[in-house]
Amino acid sequence: MRVLIIGYGYIGTVLARELVRGGHQVYTMRRTEGHCADSELKSAGLIAVRGDITKPESLARLKPDFDTVVNCVAASGGGVDEYRRVYLNGMRNVVDWLKVAPPERFLYTSSTSVYGQTDGSVVDETSATEPTAETARILLQTEQLLLDSAHHQKLNPIVLRLAGIYGPGRGYWLKQFLNGQARIEAGGKRWLNMVHRDDVVAAISALLQQGTPGAIYNVVDDEPVQQLALLEWLATKLRRPLPPEIEIETTANRKRGITNKRVSNRKLKQELGYQFKYPTFREGFGQELG
Repeated sequence: MRVLIIGYGYIGTVLARELVRGGHQVYTMRRTEGHCADSELKSAGLIAVRGDITKPESLARLKPDFDTVVNCVAASGGGVDEYRRVYLNGMRNVVDWLKVAPPERFLYTSSTSVYGQTDGSVVDETSATEPTAETARILLQTEQLLLDSAHHQKLNPIVLRLAGIYGPGRGYWLKQFLNGQARIEAGGKRWLNMVHRDDVVAAISALLQQGTPGAIYNVVDDEPVQQLALLEWLATKLRRPLPPEIEIETTANRKRGITNKRVSNRKLKQELGYQFKYPTFREGFGQELG
């Protein structure tokens, strides 16, 4: 299978190598040289492709000859304009580029931030998507643009809504705690939803084989956790005091806005029989902390 991965970042780098190990021919699209030279990519069995999805003329120079496309691009900044440029406009350019030769499957990594619930309720793929944050609304528009393409071209899109990703070198709450910057927000009752990087990669690989075209899947671990419970676990594990409590941040520049929901992964597990490598934050953070 010829696979194009758009976005050779935190997820894309691991996914590319995993697919190569599975016997696939993998192309990685990046805007710049980045931190990894072409020689290093070649030694890993990967083929580098130069392309910028925010520039249609850049894509026009490339032949879209792939069985599968995975768009896991990430904006370099958290602002609304950057989100619109990279996610929405970038997706529009990619969809237009692929019209002449649609792949058999197109996977897009979106975010559970498109669920705007604030009441602690359980949400699944059929739940309302009415986010208040403008960045989340842009992600939702990007999803819809891709899903609508199924009606006029054969892209066979699949959308993955990813929870907060953590893993080697990454993890907001763990880093905040280790740096002494974590704060218990308004009693710590807000629900957090997370997923380990390796489970994201494994879920993408599984959906490439078994995912239903036109479907949406939540990719989140088995156990949403309230903020206080997470910080208490870290405090016990690391033998450190609990962080101080503050009122919850309500500033407009908070990238994903403030939500409070428990995201269900039932569809992913039932349809694919997927079992998480790190079913809860305990296994994932435990691995990171040793």
